[in-house]
Parts: sequence; C-alpha cells; structure tokens
Amino acid sequence: MSIDLEVAENIATITINRPERMNAMDAEHYAALSAAWTRVRDDPEIRVAIITGAGEKSFSAGADLKSFIGAPQTLAELQLTQKNQLLNRGLEVWKPVVAAVNGYCLGGGTTLLLATDIRIAAEHATFSLAEVKRGVFPANGGTQRVAQQLPHPLAMELLLLGDSVDAHFALRWGLVNRVVPAAQLMDTARDFARRLAANAPLAVQAAKELAVRSRDLDLASGLRMEQLFLRLLQDSEDVQEGTAAFREKRAPSFRGR
Repeated sequence: MSIDLEVAENIATITINRPERMNAMDAEHYAALSAAWTRVRDDPEIRVAIITGAGEKSFSAGADLKSFIGAPQTLAELQLTQKNQLLNRGLEVWKPVVAAVNGYCLGGGTTLLLATDIRIAAEHATFSLAEVKRGVFPANGGTQRVAQQLPHPLAMELLLLGDSVDAHFALRWGLVNRVVPAAQLMDTARDFARRLAANAPLAVQAAKELAVRSRDLDLASGLRMEQLFLRLLQDSEDVQEGTAAFREKRAPSFRGR
C-alpha cells in the first residue's frame, strides 16, 4: 500500500502507487490519500500539488469495489462526516492542484479529477463514470461536479450510461486543459506547477477560494467577498514585492506573507 508524496521547489507530487490494481484504492489508500492532502493544505512550503498515478497504464480506477461493496459502513461510521476527508469530499485545499492523467481515469479517478484545477492528459487517457454498471453511482462529488462542469446532456451521458470517452473528447468539452504525448505528460504538469508556484501564493489561494465558493453564492455576496479579500491582501508583503518587482523590471520573489 503506497500513496507517495514528494516535495521539491514548493511543489508536492502525490502518486497513487498501486499499478498492479490500476491504482484503485481501498480504505487504507483513501486514508493515506487524505493524509497527503492534509499535508498539502497545511505545509507552508507547499504552494502547488500534482496528482498522478504510478506506471503508464492508469491514473486511477477509483475505489477498489471488491473492498467496498462487500463491507458497507455502519450507521455510526456514516455519521463521521469529517473522517478521512479528501480533496473531492470535504477537504478545503485552496492551493492549486494539477492532475497528470497517465491512462485510465475511471470512476473515483474521474471524481478526483473533477476536484483538481489544471488537468493534463496523456493521449491514451480514457475517462468514465461507470459505477451505474456496477449497481452504484459515482460518489465523492461525482454526481455533483460533473453536472457543474459539463453541459447537462454530456454530464448525463457520462453519469447515466457509464461509457468511456477518450482524451480528445475530454479536451473538446473542457474536462482537461491539455492533451500531450505520454512522454511529455509529467514535464507539462511540472511546467504548469512551476508557473503556479511562482505567482503570489496568498493571491492564488484567494482567487481559487473565491471562484470555488462562487458556485454557492449569489453575485452580490461574491462581489462583497472579493472586496474583503482584496482589502486583506493590500497590506501583504507580497503586494509590496509585486509592486517593487514591476517597478524594477525584475521577477518577483513572493513569500506568502
């Protein structure tokens, strides 16, 4: 069992490392993934995260259904709504997350993808929400985010039919940002991550939080939140550094303060 996390240059790389099972995850893997996301959220040295799967075949096949279907939660466990929270279920991670989709992105792999911010797919990647073919449905935000992020007929096609779509379909409808040859996948993801990490971290996180929360706010409330966040940032060291760097025609060196 392994969820690997490495940190370099303010970038955390999380790898779902179970290639022999197409990087499907059982309860232990989900608990370890929760711990990894919590570290990304809490570690001030981390500004950006990349999530990918081990090997060249699969990003993640999502939940290992053999381990979940035969072992339903007790009613008491069902009340533990904050236990082992995930990026796509309950955990608020305002640092940007880049997905590097290196193959099959199925079921819970796709629901994880839907909670990321920048998405790079290898040309051979495929995507599906096939849970309805197994007698369940895509949880952990699957029914919620797919309807928010895709036009209704396409969302229903993925959700209710459970058929697979290829990387070019995903690109055409905005499910991913880029489709690249497999050999260029991680380099492209790291390039995005480095560019994100170079920006002012407080501003990046504020922009992401405002955009995500806008889905649940009326426009007037969202505009007011923008005003308040902007006022807070106006006194930050990063604003002073950004202004000085612009004036001096140099690259800024932000510290997240």
